[in-house]
Amino acid sequence: MKLRVMGWFLLSLLAIRFSGVAPTPASAATPDDAALVAAPQRVYVVPIRDDIMPPMTYVIRRGVKEAMEAKADLLVLDMDTNGGRVDVTEEIIGILSKFNGPTVTFVNRKAFSAGAFIAVSTEKIYMAEEAVIGAAAPMIMVPGGGPAELPASVEAKMTSGIKALIRAKAERHGHNVEVIEAMIDRNKELILDGTVINPKGQILTLTSSEASKAYGNPPKPLLSAGTVVSLDALLIELGYAGATRFEVRPTGVEQLAFWLNAISPVLLALGLLGVYMEFKTPGFGVPGIIAIVALSLYFLGGYVAGLSGIEWIAVFALGVVLIALELFLFPGTLALGLAGSGLVLLSLIMAAADLYPGMPAVPTLPQLQLPLRNLVLAAGLTALGVWVLGMILPRTPAYHQLVSQTASGTVTDRQRDKSQSSQVGLEGVAVSVLRPGGKAQFGDQILDVITQGPMLTPGTRVRIVGHSAREAVVEPVGP
Repeated sequence: MKLRVMGWFLLSLLAIRFSGVAPTPASAATPDDAALVAAPQRVYVVPIRDDIMPPMTYVIRRGVKEAMEAKADLLVLDMDTNGGRVDVTEEIIGILSKFNGPTVTFVNRKAFSAGAFIAVSTEKIYMAEEAVIGAAAPMIMVPGGGPAELPASVEAKMTSGIKALIRAKAERHGHNVEVIEAMIDRNKELILDGTVINPKGQILTLTSSEASKAYGNPPKPLLSAGTVVSLDALLIELGYAGATRFEVRPTGVEQLAFWLNAISPVLLALGLLGVYMEFKTPGFGVPGIIAIVALSLYFLGGYVAGLSGIEWIAVFALGVVLIALELFLFPGTLALGLAGSGLVLLSLIMAAADLYPGMPAVPTLPQLQLPLRNLVLAAGLTALGVWVLGMILPRTPAYHQLVSQTASGTVTDRQRDKSQSSQVGLEGVAVSVLRPGGKAQFGDQILDVITQGPMLTPGTRVRIVGHSAREAVVEPVGP
């Protein structure tokens, strides 16, 4: 059943991945086939058609990584947005900086606030006819009341930080820094060639014709490199008329992924707790189902967010298999258990590590901050859950239902009690270190045992003196 559930999950992920990028109707080529056509150039178009919120980060990250993997010649942002959160904007700007090729923003209709910041972070800005850009002063959102102005002191502090960030990007790409500052700071007066572009006390917003008008000596466009009628016209203008164009499309699950990543430590804790309980109870039952669902959602969140690849799910599954082999078939070998634990830990970390194609495969400390934070929180929640279940669950009717009714292949409580009673007095040999729990062999049967005395080494003869839940309590047998 585990394999069947995992198979459906893998198929779902593949469907999500291949529904997110598609070539335009003019070309049915895939990135691998593009080298066979006459024009080998590849253009990736990433849409920014909604508010700049966390789900938008997932679309852009996925688009940038796929463009990098395909060695795209150009990355275009197709923008029509009212703006959004500053923290998300900063993250998106950082993602765009990973792409080494030329980047262009096409303001399809409007690029307000955070949209203007993102546009400035690309090398060139083009605008459609009647498009507008600007109005980037920081605001706060009042629940149920829309945007509101910040207090003067807060606005001054936030404006200073945003101006520094955007100024660095504008300088790097040759955009007019004064224009950008006038879009952010209402106290910025902008005068060029004797013309007042933006009077003090207002926030600058430019139409396509205003943004493309040239000032200075030599003349230079105010912000926009030109006005075009469509995205196709833009590609012709840039010399990519014959390029294969790939549209990065939202899959529709980005909002779901946002919430999954928000609760990823809880999902991870539920998964680990379910795995622990599954190993502690016979057969396959509710704990195993909970583990599969929770861990699938954990990996799904990282996958849709563009953080991890599908291969880390396979690494996790391999780790679990090795741990199971150590516990049930080859107890005491340690190597299988250690290798499996290492693979599980690695997969859980890499599932949330933001790595990019062509860059070092070993994550840096900033890239590990999110997965390590999730792992620490999940470990704490798992430890708490194990303690609560160990203290409370065995004393409740739910425990007997969990073990005796919902787990396939189990025996009844009466049969188990009879079997345990017949084991008292049996002598065997420890096949793993008992510290205090481990494995011991009695005839042809290997049992989970626990010693109430000191740690016992493999090979020590032991005798069953009682039971604690499902584990046999043993004591060493003298020579």
